[in-house]
Amino acid sequence: MSRFKAENLFRGTSLAWLVIGFLCVFNLGPFMWMLSTSFKTLQESYAIPPTLIPQNPTLSGYDRILVYGNFPLYFANSTIVALSTALFSTFVGLLAGYGFSRFSFKGKTLLMGAILSSQMLPGVLLVGPYFKMLAALGLYDTRTGLVIAFTTITLPFSTWMLKGFIDTVPVELDEAAMVDGCSRLRAFFSVIFPAIAPGMVATIVFAFLLAWGDLLWCLALTTSESVATVTLGLARLVTQFRIEWPQLMAGSVVGAIPPILLYLLLQNYLIKGLTGGAVKG
Repeated sequence: MSRFKAENLFRGTSLAWLVIGFLCVFNLGPFMWMLSTSFKTLQESYAIPPTLIPQNPTLSGYDRILVYGNFPLYFANSTIVALSTALFSTFVGLLAGYGFSRFSFKGKTLLMGAILSSQMLPGVLLVGPYFKMLAALGLYDTRTGLVIAFTTITLPFSTWMLKGFIDTVPVELDEAAMVDGCSRLRAFFSVIFPAIAPGMVATIVFAFLLAWGDLLWCLALTTSESVATVTLGLARLVTQFRIEWPQLMAGSVVGAIPPILLYLLLQNYLIKGLTGGAVKG
């Protein structure tokens, strides 16, 4: 019997490692190919059969992207738009989530349902109306217009996400803080704000990644080179007759760095916050 159990355990462990290995290859394979191609020459990038390891590694792709192109400008635009969207949508969603969690008012359920239902609309259907509104307000082809557009997309998620975290904080903590002399605003920032840090981190990451990786809205709401983002700049490298694969892959590698760093820097903080409770002892 013990031998039979040992064989089953070995098979189960082997199957688990096989699945893990497949998932690692499936997820890391495209990134490794992108990284490898970014160091190839243009001729080698078109070679058949393709080579996994560059035969003559070169930095020409990065050189053309970072030195001779406008990629640094695209990078700065994406950083400004994504960070502004993440911070603004999280701040507004935090206030809205607190109101929905702590106050009762007429039409509360209907309003929450309307906010949730707005997430069901495909973004492509909203591009036209946003184009007309931003053009009428003089915000078309501006970073401010992009921030407003992205914020309206991420705000419903931010509101629901943060409301759920605020609901986990006992109301008694608010009341105890106000009994001790805190105003509602001070009780909010002293008691609730630290307890929902994991939710805020998750919301910031979500909003940042959405704004950083978007192409459709940037393509429809901007035209000038001075407002173009990383995704739009990379898309323009794909022409009708030729694709500069090393240059395109080098730009993709550089463009992937901020999301990766953001996740790595906030990963431990997010896990720590999720394992901590609002009430100690």
